[in-house]
Amino acid sequence: MTTSTQLGPDRMLDVRDIPCSIKHGLIIQTFVDLKVGEYFILRNGHDPVPLRYQFEAEFPESFTWEHVHNLPEDVAVKLTKVKLVVGGLPKVVAGSCGHH
Repeated sequence: MTTSTQLGPDRMLDVRDIPCSIKHGLIIQTFVDLKVGEYFILRNGHDPVPLRYQFEAEFPESFTWEHVHNLPEDVAVKLTKVKLVVGGLPKVVAGSCGHH
């Protein structure tokens, strides 16, 4: 099963209840599986700033990052693939979720 099959018709990937140890890998794999021009909405319990930094480092100019809403304990970000990603998956850094 690919991660794209985990996205519903609303294109939402809700990771609020997923353990940090697998959360970033799932998000990254979901992004990599997208075709250019496709998007998903990432729903998280905090603003995923470290993840955005990782995306900027690993996938420069390959995505857009737009907050749909940014509330305490409920953040939604629209991630759109705008350019083909070349290479393998980046290494997920342990503890990259911070204290969340």
